[in-house]
Amino acid sequence: MDKIRSDLKGADFNEKLIWKTDEGFDVMPFYRQEDLEKLNHLDSFLPLFLRGDVRQPADRGVQEKPERGDIKEEGNNSWLIRQDITVSEYCTANEKALSVLMKGVDSIGFIIKDPDSVNEENLTMLLKDINPECAEINFHPEGKAIEIIKLITGIWLKNGFNLSLIRGAVEADPLGRLVVNGKLCVPVDAGFDYLASLVRETLAIQDYRCIHINGKWFKNSGSDSVLELAFTLSMAVEYMNQLTERGINPELAAKAIRFSYGVGSSYFMEIAKLRAARLLWSVVCGKYGLTKGDSCRMEIHCGTSNMDSNADDPYINIIRTQTEAMSAVIGGTDSLTVNPFDSPFCQPDEFSERIARNQQLILREEAYFGKVADPSAGSYYIENLTSLVAENAWELFLEIEENGGFLSAFNTGLILAKLAESSARVEIDNDINKTDI
Repeated sequence: MDKIRSDLKGADFNEKLIWKTDEGFDVMPFYRQEDLEKLNHLDSFLPLFLRGDVRQPADRGVQEKPERGDIKEEGNNSWLIRQDITVSEYCTANEKALSVLMKGVDSIGFIIKDPDSVNEENLTMLLKDINPECAEINFHPEGKAIEIIKLITGIWLKNGFNLSLIRGAVEADPLGRLVVNGKLCVPVDAGFDYLASLVRETLAIQDYRCIHINGKWFKNSGSDSVLELAFTLSMAVEYMNQLTERGINPELAAKAIRFSYGVGSSYFMEIAKLRAARLLWSVVCGKYGLTKGDSCRMEIHCGTSNMDSNADDPYINIIRTQTEAMSAVIGGTDSLTVNPFDSPFCQPDEFSERIARNQQLILREEAYFGKVADPSAGSYYIENLTSLVAENAWELFLEIEENGGFLSAFNTGLILAKLAESSARVEIDNDINKTDI
């Protein structure tokens, strides 16, 4: 510190070197080993939950291990490369899925905009020649989630697939729709009743999830990492409470949830956010009596953010999304979607989609990001950031709970007020940065 003050030649240390984050806390320019001694999350088994590698391979008997899409094994940081496909014509979507699965993708997300088109014939056409044991298959429908899970279960059984080897999700999120649209097409209680039925129906495929908590809505609306994390945790607790009230035991409710986070350009902060998310989710699960096993492990999907996209020079977006992808991977995401560089302002073409896939393939196959579990563990800087994000997000989470939980806080305007405050603060900071440049 004496050397730094000398080099500053009288300039204010706090003004010059302290990072004032969007989240509202101060970050030192450096940390030392002794700074780790005061971090509570390093004193127990909880660091295991910061990683994405704690699940062990399932017992497959005489089955051969799938080449792709396998669950994470101990000692690595493998993740699934996901590409979403909007389904307008089922045959065309199937052809595209088969094509990208041969080009490095091992997770497909089918976005079904027209729920009335969901039937056995169309879904059979959509899944034709796709091996769900070797690639994660996800569905993001606008409705008929129960019908989808029933139909795909029957289709895969008819084709002789082992349901215990299949991973993916039918992504239902009534609270997310409520936030985005301000209302649901059915009463809220009826929505939770439907969700409980969906959870029961999804039990037929043990590694399938059906509740999608999408933090990216908050990220793209201007929320900082603390707000995004606190809001998603609060949504998860709302789902847990509503499901347990409807007879779903906590373990099944927790295993039904997948978290999805937007990854912004604040490189180290995004790494810390994902690690803090796993830490806090393990604490939440502990309150429901879940302390070990897959039930208290947070499954995370990440997508790069559109907040800072540049339409005038779109190729800069490749650099931005690459650093965002690195944050997600180092933070321990289970699957990742890199948005094509032109997606914020036009329909992506084959070239931009190829670049987006290759961005992840380079990280995994050439930079070996998938070979080291939790590579940021023990970093004085990132461990302190993780602690700061976790503590501040937990404080906000408790505030929401004290106001009756997520649904109540949304109805009273607390959630939207916090989001508007954060969005305004981020916009001011961005304007200041542009002026400095």
